[in-house]
Amino acid sequence: MLTLAAASTVAIAAASDAFHSQPHRAAAPSRTCAAATLPGATVTVQLVDVRALMRRGSMMGGGGMMGQGDWRQFRPGMMRVTTSSTSVTHGTVSLIVTNTGYLTHELVVLPLPAGQPAGARRPGTDGTVPETGSLGEVSATCAGGAGDGIAAGSTGWVTLTLPVGRYELACNLPGHYASGMYAELNIT
Repeated sequence: MLTLAAASTVAIAAASDAFHSQPHRAAAPSRTCAAATLPGATVTVQLVDVRALMRRGSMMGGGGMMGQGDWRQFRPGMMRVTTSSTSVTHGTVSLIVTNTGYLTHELVVLPLPAGQPAGARRPGTDGTVPETGSLGEVSATCAGGAGDGIAAGSTGWVTLTLPVGRYELACNLPGHYASGMYAELNIT
């Protein structure tokens, strides 16, 4: 019985980061912010990282998660971008982007060349992909457009005029793209 109690304590402590060698970093408090009614087709986007999944109990794991600046330790599948729709009609498109993760994120809209799938860009030595041809970004906390990043638990937004084509929605903070933060959006 004592062995079972000790094992349970160890499992709970590991799952809650009690054995983590650095002080526990709590996620930033959720900021209540929402985009006003935006024009055109609306696509809701969520930015997710593994720390948030672990906190919700979707994945097993304990300590060892790195801070925002230790991007070289991020691995594929640790983060993702999800969208409410993969296809919308051309013209005015509004993106409402919520960071449900633990780390700061952003969203950049990049054209996808014919035949290239989302996630195929090659990050440089700085951990980011080239933003050549970018059509816009969402990186402001509780505001529209560009800023210093969308804080955990917050929302940002942008309205763009997008012609017919394929686009990649990507978080381009160091290491985030290579860790799986991209999705395809088709404009028909």
